[in-house]
Formats: sequence, C-alpha cells, structure tokens
Amino acid sequence: MNRNFKKTFVIISVAVPFLLYCVYYYAHVFKNAPYKFKEFKSFKFEYGLGDSLVNKYNSATGRYQYVNSHDSLVKMNLFLTSRELKTLHDTAAMLGFWDWPTDETGDSTIRHNGQRSPRYIMQFNYLRKSKTVKFDESFGGDERLKNANRHMVKEILHVLAIAESRKKDSI
Repeated sequence: MNRNFKKTFVIISVAVPFLLYCVYYYAHVFKNAPYKFKEFKSFKFEYGLGDSLVNKYNSATGRYQYVNSHDSLVKMNLFLTSRELKTLHDTAAMLGFWDWPTDETGDSTIRHNGQRSPRYIMQFNYLRKSKTVKFDESFGGDERLKNANRHMVKEILHVLAIAESRKKDSI
C-alpha cells in the first residue's frame, strides 16, 4: 500500500464516522432545542429601584409604562416588530440567557448613591417553555454573569427606545 492510500483509508475510517455521528447528535440537539424563535410568544420586562418595579413592558399586549426624566409616569401602547423581537431573542441566546439562574438578587439593603439598587425582571415566553430571570445590581455572583445581565438590559432598553422613537416619528 502506498502512503496516500493509507492516509485516505484513515480519514475514511475515522473522520467520516466521527462527522456522521456529530451531524446525527447535533441535529437531534438543535431540533429539540426548547427556545426557538419560531415558537416565540411574548416578552416581558420590568425594572425599577428595589421592589418598586414601576417601569414595565409586555410584548403580548404592547403595554409600556416608564418613569421619564421629569418623574412622570408615561403610558403607551408600543408593539415591537418581529425583527426587534428576533434581535432580543438572538441576544439572549448569544449571552446564554437560558442557562442563567432564575434568582440573581442580592442584599436589598445595599444602597448606591442613597438609593436602592436597580432590579430587573426579564421573561421570555415560548410555546413549550418560558424563562424568567430576576437580576439585582447588588447580586454578589460572578462578574461575567453580572456583565451579561447588564448587556441584556441595555439591549432591551435600546430596542424599546428605538421602537418608541419609531412610534413618535409616525405620529
């Protein structure tokens, strides 16, 4: 046997079965993934200082209320586009939202600049499952997890700001 035949034989007998097994295994894993965008139903987001979660958004109803910079409560109907919801879903998937603990709260007596720490509740609802994460800035866990939560909150607020400006432009 020549050298090229030996290499080809090894590749065919080792690499090809390995690749076929990977395709078989991961096709099954992705097919049964619990959080697919095509099964997405709604998204809820609440935030505020401490237990006072005055700011709320629900994508199913479109209800959005928040306290503006003048300490006035603003209420409106705001529907996100499919693209904006996909952006949030993709960001959550990229950050590993589905693997985060559900309760990431810390000592609620800790104050930042004389105020209670901000608290966020993020909930993604799908046909078969839903995932809710309660995140508090006073959470004493892993710094990478805290940064991922902060990034997710920034992305949500950014998408809501874009949708609000789009609504104001259309009026």
